[in-house]
Amino acid sequence: MKLNVLTKEGKETGRTVTLDDQILMAEPNDHAIYLDIKRYLAAQRQGTHKSKQRAEIARTTKKLKKQKGTGGARAGSMKSPLFRGGGRVFGPVPRDYDIKVNKKTKQVARKSAISHKAKANSIYVIEDFSMETHKTKEFVKVFAALNPDQSKSLFVFPESNNNVVLSSRNIEKANVMRADDLNTYALMNCEKLFISEGSIEKIKTILN
Repeated sequence: MKLNVLTKEGKETGRTVTLDDQILMAEPNDHAIYLDIKRYLAAQRQGTHKSKQRAEIARTTKKLKKQKGTGGARAGSMKSPLFRGGGRVFGPVPRDYDIKVNKKTKQVARKSAISHKAKANSIYVIEDFSMETHKTKEFVKVFAALNPDQSKSLFVFPESNNNVVLSSRNIEKANVMRADDLNTYALMNCEKLFISEGSIEKIKTILN
């Protein structure tokens, strides 16, 4: 698949880049995409939820009433979950939500996600560029030139450029990412994928 290389002003440079089988899959694997996105979203959960059980609250353990003869159920402590302010039964406790997905499955998922974008003609290659200052209005010009319809877009660069990241973070529909951090969720969560020339070889290395 050949793609024209664009400048940051949205004009063609006259050069082309070929995306080969190392990046694209003939038949995308949707189940692998599902597994990898499920893993990614699960990993975003902190798992720090916690409620106090009866062993952890500070209440009296004095016996409330005599064992027999009251006509009611026996009760030995105010920590019982049956009383207001008592410990919670089967409450949430800190836990890890991580899901294991094999490395090869992750690679297949990323390749499949890129293939879906290729089939939808949503992949664009742009020349490498950087920004001297971190001003949002400067990145807005680039974003408008490359993406006139303001679709949700992902920009992939070979290395982290602090000025580009800071300039783009206030733009709701623009996401900037290093090639090394590329993941299935980010690929599927965008409508257009802009890959810088320097990222092509890195992506090939990651996917192989």
